[in-house]
Amino acid sequence: MARRPGTPRLLRELNDRAALDLLVERGPLTRAQIGEHTGLSKVTASQLLSRLEERGLVAVVGEQAGGRGPNAALYAVVPSSAYVAGLEVGPDGVTAGVADITGRMVAQVTVDPNGADEPVKMIHNAVVKACRSAKVALDRLSAFVIGTPGVVDPRSGDVQFAFDLPAWHEGVLAALRTDLRRPVTIENDVNLAAIAERAYGAARDAEDFALMWFDRGMGLSVMLGGRLHRGRSGGAGEIGYLPVPGAPLPLSTARRVPEEEGGVTESTSWGIPTLAGGYGALVGADGVRALAHEHGITEPTAVECVRAAAADESRGGAFLDELADRFSYGVTSVNIVLDPGLVVLSGSLGRAGGAPLATRIERAVGRISPTRPTVAVTEVEGNPVLRGALHAALEQARDEVFSAGEG
Repeated sequence: MARRPGTPRLLRELNDRAALDLLVERGPLTRAQIGEHTGLSKVTASQLLSRLEERGLVAVVGEQAGGRGPNAALYAVVPSSAYVAGLEVGPDGVTAGVADITGRMVAQVTVDPNGADEPVKMIHNAVVKACRSAKVALDRLSAFVIGTPGVVDPRSGDVQFAFDLPAWHEGVLAALRTDLRRPVTIENDVNLAAIAERAYGAARDAEDFALMWFDRGMGLSVMLGGRLHRGRSGGAGEIGYLPVPGAPLPLSTARRVPEEEGGVTESTSWGIPTLAGGYGALVGADGVRALAHEHGITEPTAVECVRAAAADESRGGAFLDELADRFSYGVTSVNIVLDPGLVVLSGSLGRAGGAPLATRIERAVGRISPTRPTVAVTEVEGNPVLRGALHAALEQARDEVFSAGEG
């Protein structure tokens, strides 16, 4: 790889980017504070701020009173210098968010597919609606990141297979890029939840951790050395297919072959197809609700059952004990192979169990595993897939906008 020499222009670009990242992270700062955090002299910091003002990336937003002498100007990144879109796609609809370059979400909308199974049309409609809500023109968006369930090919970036979204297939990514005329990235939804967890949640700044997603179905994301592990074909984390005691094998479901061959059943909790075997059958919504009802926890949905049990352990403790044993099969498998040190429970079921369920899972894993990871509940507020998509889109946009050369 060719190396760029340490020219004055390159050094200016590096200093500019460092200052912009600092302003995004810490908010309005004075020239002196920017110099203090970056190690730049007052003269260099002043020149830097002048360049960034000329590029429309920073502006004076106030003053900071000091001791003697005039007040110091406070500088901040101009929020409208760029916008991004993040989307979560599921079988029941699309949620789209628009954020400015500082990371502030300026609009969030959910669009019902209304029977439409054309991915490009569905995404386009959701983005247009979000832009209207944000009062931001579509051509102002610098990057799009879309979260979907299923396997995303790490080489092509296309969805290879999505059990819940049969219309998503090879070629969709190119069609989306043509339609939106902007950089578009498709990422597995649970991977995006892990990105959000590392940026804002229980795995904040953790280099190694695993995120277990318990919801309508279940999934896994692994981050090692601060990087997502996707696997050679993008199938890392499809732990719902894991063969486990107490559940039939998920035969004939890996590519959603005709139902007469077995492996697919109608979900009574969610009204859409779901796995009939493997780990997902034990810890998915249907299996969890059935187990709760066996223990006399009779709330109508799996999430409500788990939440009720966690709120009253005298009533739901036995159910939580057995549920933790089921969850521990997957957590232990991940722990034995990868030893991540931290496992985060996410998704509506993982969140509903709170500390009572997490503590039980950690204890159960410790009984059957040579090492005992910390098991924590997600701390990401709001929609974790959407927040992860926006975070990934912001990183792309900042690389483009903040690192642009002078002139």
